[in-house]
Amino acid sequence: MNKRLTKKKYCPFTADPQLAEGISYKNPELLRRFLADNGKIIPRRLSGVNAFYQRRLTEEIKRARHLAILPYTTEGSLFVRRQRRQTQQRPYR
Repeated sequence: MNKRLTKKKYCPFTADPQLAEGISYKNPELLRRFLADNGKIIPRRLSGVNAFYQRRLTEEIKRARHLAILPYTTEGSLFVRRQRRQTQQRPYR
């Protein structure tokens, strides 16, 4: 079997306890670090967050979405539509 040598992921919250205190729906900058571009929550196998903090993150992200601090998705937003329009190449007539 071919084993890949990958760098071990570490939990940023266990490394910095002050960062763990900042997990709150009132802190969208921190929560956005754990959201993908399309608005989905990044799983812990990719983010490296341990299970305890992943559950807290998920709960706070859902709370912030409910209060409209974070978007549920970015698919229908005006920003994404503008980007698509700019990247589409239209032939000259």
